[in-house]
Amino acid sequence: MLLDHKKHFGIDFGTSNSTVGIFDGTSASLVPLELNSFTIPSAVFYNSYNISPVFGRAAIDEYLSGADGRLMRSLKSILGTSLIGETTKIGEINLSFKTVIGNFIRALKLRTEEYVKKEIETIVLGRPVRFVDDNDTADLRAQQQLESIARAQGFKDIVFQYEPVAAALQYEQSINKEEIALVIDIGGGTSDFTIIKLSPIKKNSDSRISDILANSGIHIGGTDFDRLFSFNDVMPHFGCNSFLRPKNLTVPNHLFIDLATWHRINMLYSLKTEKLIEEIYRNSLSPKSIFRLVSIIKKHKGHNLAIGVEKAKIELTENTSTVLDLSFIEQGDYLTLSLSQLNNSINSSVEQLEDKIKETIEDARIKRDNIDTIFLTGGSTSLYLIREMLNNLFPSTKIVTGDLFGSVGLGLAIEAHRQFG
Repeated sequence: MLLDHKKHFGIDFGTSNSTVGIFDGTSASLVPLELNSFTIPSAVFYNSYNISPVFGRAAIDEYLSGADGRLMRSLKSILGTSLIGETTKIGEINLSFKTVIGNFIRALKLRTEEYVKKEIETIVLGRPVRFVDDNDTADLRAQQQLESIARAQGFKDIVFQYEPVAAALQYEQSINKEEIALVIDIGGGTSDFTIIKLSPIKKNSDSRISDILANSGIHIGGTDFDRLFSFNDVMPHFGCNSFLRPKNLTVPNHLFIDLATWHRINMLYSLKTEKLIEEIYRNSLSPKSIFRLVSIIKKHKGHNLAIGVEKAKIELTENTSTVLDLSFIEQGDYLTLSLSQLNNSINSSVEQLEDKIKETIEDARIKRDNIDTIFLTGGSTSLYLIREMLNNLFPSTKIVTGDLFGSVGLGLAIEAHRQFG
């Protein structure tokens, strides 16, 4: 690629996947970050022996190959929480979560610099409308933490833009008349909503603040759907809600909550937890199920399960049932999962999203009929229950599906051109 000093960049650091957008002076495109793919899973694997990080699909593949080490995903969810100040043990070394996130951001920077053959010091970073719900101080702290981490990787000029606003800027490039759009961005960790006036005339304006009618967000996303689906419909296979002798107490729920939650899985891999589940197994009234729990924790296969549940959720966007292969725990073990199970598990969360959409419309002081277009981005907008909810809310409104994983990155590059061009 030819050197061009007019290029500008935006990073969409996502909970599940990340992209880097590049604006070349005339249009935005995405940087190929991993082989020929424009997306990279937000995953880091550290081998226990050399502590050399591997990123993206390569990280997941190395983990699934059985290599001894630690897989880290859903890193963005740590921002603004108490976990950001903690460390995780890898081999004989304790790494801070700030370092882990920094390693990943640096990998995005280096791969982009390799692609454009120049050092990058200016960047627009995407951020959700809410990193943390109902806590403005923690929400601001999360942005400050991400900015500090990015500066430590060599970025000097950093601007933030809301992810749904960025998606709106990307969609605006394709319209030929003025319209009011509701942008719905349901990512891995958050759901964000923006109501904005768009126009082919305004798309080159320096500021769009006056065009934004409302912004809102909620800390519900694809990893939450995975967690609920796993906890309700998969964890019973591992002994959730089963009983212990002699007092018919249930197995502690926190084990299954951690096993169903991406960024908490590694916390189960401790001697203390192993001793606990061995005691549970000795007193279990459902020993076969608890034996699976013992196996998955002792073998450090929790992320295999999380990957399988995520895959099952995705398959249920096009099918009414799917099979979760658990042969990595026990040969011949599998679990059939249905669309109705997924819908029942995430229904209350989807209702929360619906309430947040209605609240956003009220904040914009418009009626639903005033919205010309619903613009969708983020992988979870493909879920049946979400599409059904939107069709019921907006029966006569045009619904446009953007690049589910790339619209935000493209829009951030457009914003970078506006900020730094």
